[in-house]
Amino acid sequence: MYKSLFPPPELRFSIIASLSECVEDFPPSNDLTMAGREGSILHKMMKKTPYLWSPHRELWVGFKLVIALSILICVFALWKLQSQSPKTTRMSRIVSGHFEGSPKIAFMYLARGNLPLDFLWGSFFEEADPANYSIYIHSHPGFVFDESTTRSAFFYGRQLRNCIQVGWGESSMIEAERLLLDTALEDPANHRFVLLSDSCVPLYNFSYIYNYLMASPRSFVDSFLDKKEGRYNLKMSPNIPLDKWRKGSQWITLIRSHAEVVVDDEVVLPVFRKFCKRRPPVDDSKGKQNSKLQKQHNCIPDEHYVQTLLAMRGLEKELERRTLTYTLWNESATKMEKRGWHPVTFSYWAANPHKIKKIKDINHVYYETEYRTEWCQTNSTFVSCFLFARKFSEGAAMRLLSDGLIGQYDLSALIDTRPRST
Repeated sequence: MYKSLFPPPELRFSIIASLSECVEDFPPSNDLTMAGREGSILHKMMKKTPYLWSPHRELWVGFKLVIALSILICVFALWKLQSQSPKTTRMSRIVSGHFEGSPKIAFMYLARGNLPLDFLWGSFFEEADPANYSIYIHSHPGFVFDESTTRSAFFYGRQLRNCIQVGWGESSMIEAERLLLDTALEDPANHRFVLLSDSCVPLYNFSYIYNYLMASPRSFVDSFLDKKEGRYNLKMSPNIPLDKWRKGSQWITLIRSHAEVVVDDEVVLPVFRKFCKRRPPVDDSKGKQNSKLQKQHNCIPDEHYVQTLLAMRGLEKELERRTLTYTLWNESATKMEKRGWHPVTFSYWAANPHKIKKIKDINHVYYETEYRTEWCQTNSTFVSCFLFARKFSEGAAMRLLSDGLIGQYDLSALIDTRPRST
């Protein structure tokens, strides 16, 4: 009866010999049946004696085969689950995404330490309904926002718990942005995601900015063709096609679905880590070695990543292709050659009402590489292009408050209560 259920002896012997190399044998214990002990003895004698067919032996080998197959199935299931984690993450957000109440703006700050303009932002949030905004801060690892490090209670405990060390012009910058977005997405009420630097200031009060953003169903992402600087690395192909390569400002405002695209990306980011790296700046102390260093391929990840990713996903029609943050760039050729391009920092005197009004009056942006004029509008209504501006010194921020741009604030409170960063 048993003989008819199994392969011929020659094939069975081959199967047993293969399994003995892959599966560790179980040592017989005292409570094994006589048949089990006989099977174990036969296994040990297999090398010394010709193979003798035994139904108990076949059952023992079959048992081990089932164990091995079960382990393989578990490993495959775990791998499959891991490979589908982005979809699972997105589905879990959708399931838990229902909420009742006002949609929020997530204000996300990329800081090097503390927030030097916290007193200005504190005044900004004073007039806001807490149900309409959330605050998230990425600083250097271990930095805590409390009464000893910030002058505004609005920022107490708002730092991420998983901050990383960030280097300018490195892929760690976009990884920090993704951490901010990922944390902000945990709150289903967050519908707009605004990325800000520690030197950004608001140009309007909270009510104006809230209505401006909520009136538009689009993300605000500065995005244009990069035809001049040659930052595209041919090694990025085919994962990132040349015709999808984009450049733009790092300071973005995203709707929720686009924020999810950025956080769930597992295709574009690894390519950026490998092939989009900043060329070392000119260092006079290195002498002739500078000429060799300057021949290296140059790429600034945070000026390309989100723009390129959204273009690859076919989402450009869902964008206002402009930034909401005004920046005045240093156009001095001499300084550029030594320091690289950097934004001008506004001083107390530069932040005068006339200059602020000129920024507010800007109603279009011209993109030379595309011969495109982007007229600024939200929900088909023409508006001022910029809601925020950078880089502002503390003196410039005080000027904005003293001129009544944001709200009332006792500037004398800054003299003796300035917290120290750690």
